[in-house]
Amino acid sequence: MTGPGADVVKEERAFALTVGPVLGYWSRRALHDFYADVADSCVETVVIGEVVCARRREMKLDDWLALGAELRSAGKEVVLGTQVLIESESDLRLLRRQAGQREFLVEAGDASALNVLAGAGVPFVLGPHINIYSAAALREHRRLGAVRWVAPAELPLASLSRINPPAPDDGVAAHLPDDGACSPVATEVLAFGRLPLAFSARCFTARHHKLSKDSCDFRCADDADGLLLSTTDGTPFLALNGIQTLSAARHCLIGERAALQAAGVTRLRLSPSAAGFAEVLALFDAVMNHDAPADMARRRLEAMAWPGGLANGYAGGGAGLQWTGASA
Repeated sequence: MTGPGADVVKEERAFALTVGPVLGYWSRRALHDFYADVADSCVETVVIGEVVCARRREMKLDDWLALGAELRSAGKEVVLGTQVLIESESDLRLLRRQAGQREFLVEAGDASALNVLAGAGVPFVLGPHINIYSAAALREHRRLGAVRWVAPAELPLASLSRINPPAPDDGVAAHLPDDGACSPVATEVLAFGRLPLAFSARCFTARHHKLSKDSCDFRCADDADGLLLSTTDGTPFLALNGIQTLSAARHCLIGERAALQAAGVTRLRLSPSAAGFAEVLALFDAVMNHDAPADMARRRLEAMAWPGGLANGYAGGGAGLQWTGASA
């Protein structure tokens, strides 16, 4: 199956790698340079589009669609991400245009997108901010047209197989059952990147700079990966990205290969960073698909000295900011 909704992996690989949407406010040139590198990388899927703030207009929808066509010509599956927080009629118009195009699969960022996409009768991806915490909820969304789900980052890996029992085939059936509830739904998890914690109608980056949201001077562009916040003792804690709050630490599942397989996960999402991302991609591909030692990869990632460090607590059901360094 080809086209939107197809879940194509070009070779036998344990995990398909997905580049998540760029969360920071990057310049047009920076975005094109980044995606040019992604086009030459090992990843199968790329999520594009502005998903955080409607005021970021460096790239319009037609620009994203053109970029998507370039990535598809390079052999990548392209998914068009939608905003997580819909606040105005103009946001809804953009959402309807995204749902109306038939070039690329769309990732639903919130319930508004679910409503529009289900109404259009097109397949879609359930984004990580859709609250799927039970098998019944996943079946319900499958009936609406979901062909893949990105599990909420806080879910322990052991919970995933209970919500979406592993299927023998990660593909999307060409013809769905009458209720659409029995077809396989691919499970994707965030495997690397800052944890998306919250969205707010208030822009905290603007507030930090003593500016209003409507006159923010786009100060979020000064911090490509978010504005780092620390506790009173100097420990990095959070990162502000406009209306989004992120963890300072990078969630990292480089040592969880066996647990991911046991949970039925077939897709790993890597969230872009302004520096070092090509090495992150290479390390995850080596460990997850080519049996490279996880300990070696973990040490190389730790040596990159990410602000806030690494964390994997959620994977084992612990506190999200814990880092066990365990490998498998």
